[in-house]
Amino acid sequence: MPNEPILVAQSKEPIFLLPKMANRHGLIAGATGTGKTVTLQTLAENFSVRGVPVFMADVKGDLAGLSQPGGNNPKVVERAKELKIDNFKGEACPVVFWDVFGEQGHPVRATVSEMGPLLLGRLLELNDTQEGVLNMVFKIADENGLLLLDLKDLRSMLQYVADNADQFKTQYGNISAASAGAIQRSLLALESQGADKFFGEPALNFDDLMQTQSGKGVINILAADKLMQKSPKVYATFLLWMLSELFENLPEIGDPEKPKLVFFFDEAHLLFADVAPAVEQKIEQMVRLIRSKGVGVYFVSQNPLDIPEVVLGQLGNRVQHALRAFTPRDQKAVKAAAETFRQNPKLKVETVLTELAVGEALVSMLDENGSPQIVQRAKVVPPRSQVGAITPDQRKQIISSSVLSGHYEKAVDRESAYEKLQARAGKKTQTTGAPPVTADAPAAEGTQPSLLAEALGTVTAAFQPTIGPRGGVHDSVASSM
Repeated sequence: MPNEPILVAQSKEPIFLLPKMANRHGLIAGATGTGKTVTLQTLAENFSVRGVPVFMADVKGDLAGLSQPGGNNPKVVERAKELKIDNFKGEACPVVFWDVFGEQGHPVRATVSEMGPLLLGRLLELNDTQEGVLNMVFKIADENGLLLLDLKDLRSMLQYVADNADQFKTQYGNISAASAGAIQRSLLALESQGADKFFGEPALNFDDLMQTQSGKGVINILAADKLMQKSPKVYATFLLWMLSELFENLPEIGDPEKPKLVFFFDEAHLLFADVAPAVEQKIEQMVRLIRSKGVGVYFVSQNPLDIPEVVLGQLGNRVQHALRAFTPRDQKAVKAAAETFRQNPKLKVETVLTELAVGEALVSMLDENGSPQIVQRAKVVPPRSQVGAITPDQRKQIISSSVLSGHYEKAVDRESAYEKLQARAGKKTQTTGAPPVTADAPAAEGTQPSLLAEALGTVTAAFQPTIGPRGGVHDSVASSM
């Protein structure tokens, strides 16, 4: 059933999501407790069955149930009977767990160079002047062959540039010591939120996210509950980085019969909260263009108005669960949300939006011509996998039996900016007696050999316009098996 339409919901007639339209993106919206997560789960497992890999973040811990067969939940059984779904039985999906902290899944890392100055500036909440200094630091590191792999590399590079500001002034302009100090303080705050565990090697190889197992697409689940508690901004920036990497590195394939990957962005409102115009413009560009690379992006949020109109207009497949309308502000939001659908003359969308029961939704999918169908009130199809969390032992067993087990767990600390600047400072001390350039980080205990040869391309385009060689290690486990 690789290209068979996905049964999403049942109204008077069944409502299908066409696989060849799945890369036209989508939206799952609704108030807390209305059924968004179960809808996400249903879509994810249906993509998996059709051989499409999926990436999603699990912000509450209940999407891990995708790894186990379901069918025993009374509400699920009742809904399947109500919708007269034939041969409904529990079925698990192949799952790989990831975790920035390496506790509930394989560690996932990126290098500082891969993140780039624009996204890193957003993460550090820098002002325009500080962002300018950060761009200079990246440029100087690039031109001097100093790899920025982890936070101690960036801290060392910041201090080196600040200490030698006069040397760089003519070529790069003024480098404010105050701005460099402010960036250092922001880095300390970021480290306290656990972000130091995210930066480093081996960096995530995206080939490991796009695997199939026995004909099913592997569902990659990022354990994000702890990350959301510690820093919602790190969570949003991390997912935005992943999207930008896919956008930069995947080849153009046009409109495939089914997506190469489906990316679910839960808590999507965080992506656009206090976002700089330059970042919002790049998000809009990515969403518009990434579909031709075979990637479908599905935003999940409480209200469709959490998403800028220019992005919302590109989300063709929509499932809208109930919205609350207790205040005049809520009522305006409901009215605005109702206007985002292709209207159904037989349905008062604005009224229905507040009346929908749990598991009910207003649904509009794209037809074969790519046009949105008129909105229908419908009941969402239940998932065949387990609804809810799994036990720690079940999670541990899945992690240990994964083909990736043991690869990403082994951190690599090879020679990069920190080590080279330390060595340069040591030589200067021996020959001139001048004080060494130091960084507020412990000395590395040594370096390990690279997992791949170094030349890994140039950081360009959307989010890394000034970066040269990335230097990140991206050895794909799955592709080497």
